[in-house]
Amino acid sequence: MKIQALSHDEVFSTLLSTLKGITADEATRRRAEYGPNEIHEVHGRPMILRLAAQFTHFLALLLWFAAALCFLSEYLHPGEGLLRLGIAILAVIFINAIFTFIQEYRTEKAIEELRKMLPFRVAVIRNGTELEVDAVEIVPGDLVLLKEGDKVPADARVVETSRLTVNNSLLTGESDSRLLTDAPCDTELLDSGNLVFAGTPVVSGSGKVVVYATGMATEFGKIAQITGKVVEEVSPLHIEITRVSRIVAIIAVSCGACFFLIGGLVGRGFWSNFLFAIGIIIATVPEGLLPTVTLSLAMGSKRMARRNALVKNLNAVEALGSIDLICTDKTGTLTQNLMTVTKNWAPDECAMARTVAQLCNNVTLTPEGGVKGDPTETALYNFAALQGAVTGERLGETPFDTDRKRMATLHRIDGKLFALVKGAGESVLPLCSSLCKAGSPAVPLDGSSRAELLDRQQTMASEGLRVIALAFKELNEAPTGDIPEDGLTFAGFMGLLDPPRPEVPEALKNCHSAGIKVIMITGDAGPTAAAIAREIGMITGDPVIIEGKDCTSMPDDQLREELKKENLIFARMSPQNKMHVVTLLIEEGHRVAVTGDGVNDAPALKKAHVGIAMGLTGTSVAREAADIVLLDDNFASIVHAIEEGRAVFENIRSFITYIFASNIAELIPYIGYILFDIPLPLAVMQILAIDLGTDMFPALALGAEKPSPDIMQRPPRPKNEHLLTRGVLIRGYLCLGMLEALAGMSAYFYVMYQGGWSWAQPLASTTMLYLQATTACLAGVIATQIANALACRSSNVSILTLGIFSNRLLLAGIAADVLLAVFIIYTPIGNSLFASAPIGADVWLLLIPFAILLLVIDETRKYFVRRTVVVSVSSPTLDGPKGPKGGG
Repeated sequence: MKIQALSHDEVFSTLLSTLKGITADEATRRRAEYGPNEIHEVHGRPMILRLAAQFTHFLALLLWFAAALCFLSEYLHPGEGLLRLGIAILAVIFINAIFTFIQEYRTEKAIEELRKMLPFRVAVIRNGTELEVDAVEIVPGDLVLLKEGDKVPADARVVETSRLTVNNSLLTGESDSRLLTDAPCDTELLDSGNLVFAGTPVVSGSGKVVVYATGMATEFGKIAQITGKVVEEVSPLHIEITRVSRIVAIIAVSCGACFFLIGGLVGRGFWSNFLFAIGIIIATVPEGLLPTVTLSLAMGSKRMARRNALVKNLNAVEALGSIDLICTDKTGTLTQNLMTVTKNWAPDECAMARTVAQLCNNVTLTPEGGVKGDPTETALYNFAALQGAVTGERLGETPFDTDRKRMATLHRIDGKLFALVKGAGESVLPLCSSLCKAGSPAVPLDGSSRAELLDRQQTMASEGLRVIALAFKELNEAPTGDIPEDGLTFAGFMGLLDPPRPEVPEALKNCHSAGIKVIMITGDAGPTAAAIAREIGMITGDPVIIEGKDCTSMPDDQLREELKKENLIFARMSPQNKMHVVTLLIEEGHRVAVTGDGVNDAPALKKAHVGIAMGLTGTSVAREAADIVLLDDNFASIVHAIEEGRAVFENIRSFITYIFASNIAELIPYIGYILFDIPLPLAVMQILAIDLGTDMFPALALGAEKPSPDIMQRPPRPKNEHLLTRGVLIRGYLCLGMLEALAGMSAYFYVMYQGGWSWAQPLASTTMLYLQATTACLAGVIATQIANALACRSSNVSILTLGIFSNRLLLAGIAADVLLAVFIIYTPIGNSLFASAPIGADVWLLLIPFAILLLVIDETRKYFVRRTVVVSVSSPTLDGPKGPKGGG
């Protein structure tokens, strides 16, 4: 059934309604049959499961495993401090899970926001009586009264209209309002001029409509179903952190198993060997990685917020930095969502064009001096009014309709009677017989002049303008019937356009320089979209325009080939079309960001790797479906957010290198303990002090490192480039980690030998010498980790180039490290908690050269990395210049 193609009688008959509406009893029965007029969530995921997910991702599972090993070791060999470590690891898991859950709590509210877009009270006629009911009580067959300022409560067919005008931009993406008719029409649903849709606003006029769909059966409901069923893409960072966790787990278990076998070979007992293997695994697992990643992302989201990008999903911080393609809406995103007259042409500067535009118009003047009404008429009125106010008495009107494509008014101006006409050029020009001349009588419109006018109209239309033709006729007496529209004098053309945002062209240039492709996907017409795209620099050649109907009928293989073309524009796209295109782009290996502001954008926003909604002009539905909300609706803010996202990836890699180095410094003492029969150089609680104490502050500061100056001049990182590379492992484990272990073990043996200890001499864990020796080992790790924090600010840029004081948060983190070390080493409470004892200044003097040595060795490595880059760039191969791989 095409409700839009039925006559009035057929509409009432089909929907079992009448001109008096339905009865109250029938409304109750239909509500029981069709359900309430509300949007409900489709296959919603319970909150308890969302919270549970924070405890069951791979890195959390790795920490659960480490905690379990701690408790097992404590049970088998109590008194080693592993109970405290296990409890601390559990606390990390719980705090991180709750923190992340709270941060992302609002990301799944798109369906709830759809409910809020429905009006609260609605005027209906039931059994011949007008009354107000809650919108949730509307049922199919209800006769609803609409007036200016209302929101449509359900999808309905117009049966009576008095210039009823609605704005469907929330659904279609088109910026213009539509004057509705009650006549049948045989068009597509969203293109029909006699239908209204749930949630759309009434711009002007009034009318009566008969409801044919409510709740989830409305167009809004269909979008809700699409949005609710969308399977969100796993973020690149989530994939990378899972990969890092798996690699760490493999390394930890492999080390534990390897040294368990070695312990057996050197004659250690099974249980002693088993506990040693557990210690190796615990020492290798970076307990501080999970909270550091989470807090780093939270800090990144705060930096983005300062640049007007509000992050709702923490993983989206880094995901935005990895995208290589942006699918953007046009209306309200690239443009200002404000129709404006951008071109005015009148023959011989005829002033009557301004008069027609201002008076043949149905805008309403507000008490505040503003103008309210249809966007096209508002634009014409404002443009004409700027040229000077024109007054006249309106005596009659022939309203605009979609068949005539024009409107006419009868006015008395300065004592003279005029018929004023405006409308589409193809409707108005055939009625014109003369051409306006300023200050002189009109001249006849001959064939050549008419052809020139048609050429001018087509030229303006090819620029993407909506062309309005203006004409008039002076009358000797008032007409007795319709306003005469023949023998008109042509007054001019006005071209209207929703102008682009001024900052967009520069933002697009930045996207192109960063290797990011931008594709427009809009509900608007192709020529209009192409004109905007050309003006803002999105396309440079002939556009490749694919409309929604073509997208629907085109085989996926053919559409995939079209997606590879340049200057691509998608026009007249439905929500299903948009999501289909985004899905294909993702399947083709792209990392996709989608921007939008309308309800019709919600499914694609949710499907994309990163959904970006407009905060000021965007609908609440779009904002809730998105991962990031632009607070200033500025497309340029996307570029700033991408810059921050790219920096986050680099910074996470930096602090992973930093954290992994201390794991080696914790591992080597265990190896020495088992293989060389020496007292354990580093107590379990001291490992905890490193992983969840001294490591944390500088690691967080590394997460706040500013983006590299050239970060937006590089292409997006390849999809196969991982967070944890061979270079990161070699640098963290074999270079920086070994230097830290060397410092710690040197300080340990220095104190032991200074205290008179001899090799293989047993030493109780409570003696002062042993406590001072383990504390010296801890101090060695802390001292070299401070130098390591400075080294890890960049994988290839010298600390001298970066500047010692350019990351003040890192200096604060180092200061916090020093204070924590003082607390652990020189206070009774710290000594009791961490099994430590005060050490002398001679130990610190011994350790300072190790910290300097670490910096010197890493600076030398960076120098050779930079030289390698210079050589590869200056000696390009046939494949082009090679850049450095990340993580070196």
